[in-house]
Amino acid sequence: MEPKHALVALNLIEHLGPVRLRQLLQYFHGPAEILAASRDQLLSVHGIGPEVAEAIASWESTVDLDTELGRIRDYGCRVVVSEDAEYPPLLREIYDPPVVLYIKGQLKPADRNAVAIVGSRETTHYGTEVARRLGYQLAYTGVTVVSGGARGIDTAAHQGALSAKGRTVAVLGTGINRVFPPENGELFERIAASGAVVTQFPFNRPADKQSFPIRNRIVAGMTLGTVVVEANLTSGAMITANFATDYGRQVFAVPGRIDSPRSKGCHELLKKGARLCEGIDDILPEFEYLFPPPNRPASPAETGVLPALELAMPEQRILEILDREGRSVDEVIRNSGLPASAANAALFALEMKRLVRQLPGRLYVRVQ
Repeated sequence: MEPKHALVALNLIEHLGPVRLRQLLQYFHGPAEILAASRDQLLSVHGIGPEVAEAIASWESTVDLDTELGRIRDYGCRVVVSEDAEYPPLLREIYDPPVVLYIKGQLKPADRNAVAIVGSRETTHYGTEVARRLGYQLAYTGVTVVSGGARGIDTAAHQGALSAKGRTVAVLGTGINRVFPPENGELFERIAASGAVVTQFPFNRPADKQSFPIRNRIVAGMTLGTVVVEANLTSGAMITANFATDYGRQVFAVPGRIDSPRSKGCHELLKKGARLCEGIDDILPEFEYLFPPPNRPASPAETGVLPALELAMPEQRILEILDREGRSVDEVIRNSGLPASAANAALFALEMKRLVRQLPGRLYVRVQ
């Protein structure tokens, strides 16, 4: 059996996590030898109890490896393991790196320069706009934006990166064929087309309370730092920030209203030493070695503007509609004929390119 296929089988076995598997790999010559081992041989490995030993020894009666390999092939994704060049190098450094990663899309060497943006699912307009702005600006400077694909802050961060035509990676807390939340199906397709959708879970694994912390450690583990935009004290984003701290990575927190529960987590992180983040000029200096002076793009603070990018079709259509008179979002959607999600994304991209300005009451005007 191929070593990679054996690792896929081991990843399908209940109660066998990456820490126990690492202990087994140190004892046996390879993953295929683990699957071929007897119950008594497995019990001789430190940390392997009767339940796990029995699950591995009888794996062929519980694991349908051929079906899983067929799903991987038919779905158009693939599996990478730690020995593969595509496996995120920073993720190899954590205590319990995933045994396998299912990937739809492609991880590239440039993704080593990645920053996570995470936060609450139930967010404010302020939090959503900040996440989009940070996602856009980071992606524009060549930093890969990593998040968890959840609704709220995660979705806004991915959308911002895509608006900048940069790279973004969504790490799922489900099997790669599960769309959760269901409204993000189109978003995941767009991410896979220009970045990657990643998970350690096998096909059909549903989301649950255990899968999200497991997902969060990957988000923190494959990135140089984690930015928390909005989070209450019990938010999963706080778990991601704690993982980042444990891994020796930088944590950033965006301040918010002192009377908002969704700011409590960020303010708690700031009290504990997280770096205050008001924009990418608070993030990039921490990783200045990634951007040598001759190659580092000028920051918005240095230039005062973000250079305009080539306009996508929805952006062109909306720019033709707008003038110096303020138009509401509903007017823009109605007159452009675009879906609400596409119109909002285009308005955000035009605002970031300094071609459109938002007035109070969510009215938009053309700048030039």
